[in-house]
Amino acid sequence: MTQIGTVLGVVLSLCHLYFNTLSTFPDLWVALFHFAGFGLLCSLTLPARPTPQRTLNLLLGVLGVVACLWLGWQEVALYERGVALSPWDRAAAIVVIMLALEWTRRTLGWTIPILTLVALSYVVWWGQWIDGLFHFPGLSLDTLLFRSVYGGEGMFGSIARLSWSYVFIFILFGAFLLRSGAGDVIIELARCAAGRWTGGPGLVAVVASGLMGSVSGSAVANTASTGVITIPLMQKAGFPPRFAAGIEAAASTGGQLMPPVMGAGAFIMANYTQVPYLQIIGYAALPALLYFLSIGFFVRVEARRLNLPRQSLSERSISQVLQQGWPSLLPILILVGALVLGFTPTYAGGIAILAVVLASWCSRRPMTLRDIVAALHQGALNMTSTALLLITVGLIVNVVTTTGIGNTFSLMISQWADGSLLLSLALVALASLILGMGLPVTASYIVLATLSAPILYQLIAEQHILGLMLAGELPESARALFLLTAPDALSQLSTPMSSASAQALLGTLPDELKPMLLEQALSPALISAALVSAHMIIFWLSQDSNVTPPVCLTAFAAAAIAKTPPMQTGFAAWKLAKGLYIIPLLFAYTPLIGGDSGQALWIFVSAALGLYALVGALQGYLEAGLGWWQRGLLLAGGCLLLWPATHLTWQGIAGQAIGTFILLVVWQWSRRRAV
Repeated sequence: MTQIGTVLGVVLSLCHLYFNTLSTFPDLWVALFHFAGFGLLCSLTLPARPTPQRTLNLLLGVLGVVACLWLGWQEVALYERGVALSPWDRAAAIVVIMLALEWTRRTLGWTIPILTLVALSYVVWWGQWIDGLFHFPGLSLDTLLFRSVYGGEGMFGSIARLSWSYVFIFILFGAFLLRSGAGDVIIELARCAAGRWTGGPGLVAVVASGLMGSVSGSAVANTASTGVITIPLMQKAGFPPRFAAGIEAAASTGGQLMPPVMGAGAFIMANYTQVPYLQIIGYAALPALLYFLSIGFFVRVEARRLNLPRQSLSERSISQVLQQGWPSLLPILILVGALVLGFTPTYAGGIAILAVVLASWCSRRPMTLRDIVAALHQGALNMTSTALLLITVGLIVNVVTTTGIGNTFSLMISQWADGSLLLSLALVALASLILGMGLPVTASYIVLATLSAPILYQLIAEQHILGLMLAGELPESARALFLLTAPDALSQLSTPMSSASAQALLGTLPDELKPMLLEQALSPALISAALVSAHMIIFWLSQDSNVTPPVCLTAFAAAAIAKTPPMQTGFAAWKLAKGLYIIPLLFAYTPLIGGDSGQALWIFVSAALGLYALVGALQGYLEAGLGWWQRGLLLAGGCLLLWPATHLTWQGIAGQAIGTFILLVVWQWSRRRAV
């Protein structure tokens, strides 16, 4: 079975490379092959019980292949019959759905299969017995099966296409990159770059985990691969074991936020928003850097508090490491260059994979045929759980879109929050935390984006509308819409108005007219930025399940390495990853995404200092110990620095806060030097 699984993994990787570069096969056929191939690989490598039953597992895998072949072969005949399922069509559809649930259970546990069954049964059974907003009259079983299998939002629709194209190509690229020895080069670079700073070993963990996490596509895998090096390094330097494990967990989680790969999130976000992938990663760069700075601030403050000495962690300089290890990093530069030149992400990924092999021949560790085969096999193995997850999540997304439950959920958030963007963000964060206890990050993001992205987008866009109304700069075509509900609107909108008046006037406009108002009042670039901001908020909040108790697999993986209590380690990681909750507020209330470079840099600098101030307030320490009044001053100053400072008055206040913060740091630093 092991040898068969290896051969199958290599074949799957090679076929997917062909599908994404040269093939013209229909998407449905590729998606069916994708599901059948990874389902068969799952059956061969992940048995249903601890004691493998080889015959049963092989039969399940073959059954999935046969069912997928039937569904693809019968597609034309099905439409010729007027979309009437035959008994064999019905049986094949039920088989692929049940196998998707079983294979997902093997790879990720019971939560997703149970959630999927609840969603499917809602459509055909118990939805009609519910009163109120969630009442659904129901669909026939045949209609549900057809939409689940052949629908554009079903198992083999848009999400499956993301899986077999963008997601797989970049997971395979990560497998090749790590097999070529790039991981060792990245860790050595981190040692050279951060090792000589205060808290060097902790900063090495932050830098290495950030760089590795973007490529590996998994926070848990990132923790396991880099944590075995960085956690003992931090412990040896004098950091408490729980703090060391928390730093590694928080930093590995941030790897999913770091361009150019961002796990699978950037590709899914590009598909949802129809914003180019290159633009997505451009928007994501500064926020990701802010997140890692926030963790680095915790490291520095803790090192100062413990009075840990600086130490050199590498005998080589950065130039020496780059001189020997540049072939390992060259494929990443080629990937970014190909994207900038306009190649599609799949072609760019394919070019980058080829570049890994060619560049390795210029290094001390040239990739042999055995290494290439191993990378192809490892890429397929790494993709197995993600592929089956995304296929199964397609069933849930299909239910959400078919029943309109997404609009219902958005309406509920709007009613509960009463139009408040801040309260809406809090509700989405709570929903993310609850979903994250049972769903992986990617699944949590897809489900939450389907449910809540529309309302967040609308509220963020309305913030821009209110800004125009406050300044009296609403375009004339947009003002005309208010005549339907407020006859004296033109006179009010022609001059600057108060915030209360603007909100009251906007509230008179029916929801049906608000999309038209956005189109008339905002530029396409601003509308696009608002949509990306909504999805970026959800994507960031979806990461919190990695570090938030009671279910935080990344923190648990770090705890196993550090030999610390898992739950206490989870709380430590949760504290250190506060940027996951703070930085999304900047997406909602500032032009950090979509603003010009000057605005973005001002927000970045102000937010970085604000985060440093908040870390000092939380830890009670900066360059020296802080009294309660100093912690209160830092807390207030940090909040001011993070406040959306687009108005000149607020910019002046933020400038004063920056000056006060710098004076406090300099004063503490001088006291420390005097001692």
